[in-house]
Amino acid sequence: MPALTLDSQIQDHIQSFVEELTLLIKRAAVQSVSEALSEGGGRRGPGRPRGAAARASVAPGAARRKGAKRDPQELEALTEKLNVYVKAHGGQRIEQIAQGMGTSTKELALPAKKLLATKKIRTTGTRRATKYFGK
Repeated sequence: MPALTLDSQIQDHIQSFVEELTLLIKRAAVQSVSEALSEGGGRRGPGRPRGAAARASVAPGAARRKGAKRDPQELEALTEKLNVYVKAHGGQRIEQIAQGMGTSTKELALPAKKLLATKKIRTTGTRRATKYFGK
């Protein structure tokens, strides 16, 4: 009969280990989901930063919510970078410029309009055949 008690003791230890392991796995899953939700988009909940602190955590050029404005410093830096690039590589289309700068044409639309309005760059052609030149 001592073997029977030994078997039951082993089974009890295994059962308690499995329960403890299950609890740890559940806690880890809840923590992972909680961290993912706090880092990801969605509505601002308790503990999520507001204003400048929230924008500071977003890397330049990173995806923003639809309709969200770019940080003015980021926009100014991209405008200046575009100006320097166009002066160095005159005669390229916006697709070529975007590829050379490692960004999208959509990201360059507003900086290009600003540079054209201040007459820092000029264009020739229309629509997709528009070529940009520095002044």
